[in-house]
Amino acid sequence: MSPATDAALAPGLIGSARALIARDLRLLWRRRGDALQPALFALLTVMLFALALGGERAALAKVAAGVLWLACLLAGLLALESLFRGDAEDGSLEQWMLAPVPLGWLVAVRTLVHWATTSLPLLLAAPVLGELLYLPRDQLPVLLASLALGTPVLSLLGAVVAALTVGMRRSGILVALLALPLYVPVLVFGAGSVARASQGLDPVGGLLLLAAMLAVALLLAPLAAAAAIRIALN
Repeated sequence: MSPATDAALAPGLIGSARALIARDLRLLWRRRGDALQPALFALLTVMLFALALGGERAALAKVAAGVLWLACLLAGLLALESLFRGDAEDGSLEQWMLAPVPLGWLVAVRTLVHWATTSLPLLLAAPVLGELLYLPRDQLPVLLASLALGTPVLSLLGAVVAALTVGMRRSGILVALLALPLYVPVLVFGAGSVARASQGLDPVGGLLLLAAMLAVALLLAPLAAAAAIRIALN
């Protein structure tokens, strides 16, 4: 592709991303109550685990990293069904297919917004939630690194599942059944890296695997989701 073509394409990609992000944020502001549901669900999950373990400091400290990872995973899963549902119902997905930019690019932008509105707030709140679960402070940097690498992978994998089921009615349970097996490796390496750090072992291996997963997901997941959307709409 020539430099002139690249220069002509770049404003289209950037402009479409800005327009889609602005639209999504406006819709999110109108549904502020719904936007808070993932964060409140994660907080409720943390509180229930704390109550179930009797509030014992030693018991909570052992499972704190796993509980926080599970809370982030379930919070993202809660908002997964609606990732493309509204666009399919109002005809926006057909406009996406006719847009002069790649469909995979629009899918990637929408997935970024999904991650920023569901997982990023929990990532920022992780230090506070960790204090509630008596997470050892020396494990917090590894936990934050694993969440920063792993939660985008969850959103990208979830986008593929949401695209596969966008043409189905009442697909909430099906989305969960399809997404959870894909989430297991991310959960294992994410929580496992913190567990290794707690045992005095090197957690870099797990973090590098999460980084590799993120790189592969960034390249392939938007393309797979775009193909699934085309199949669902046709």
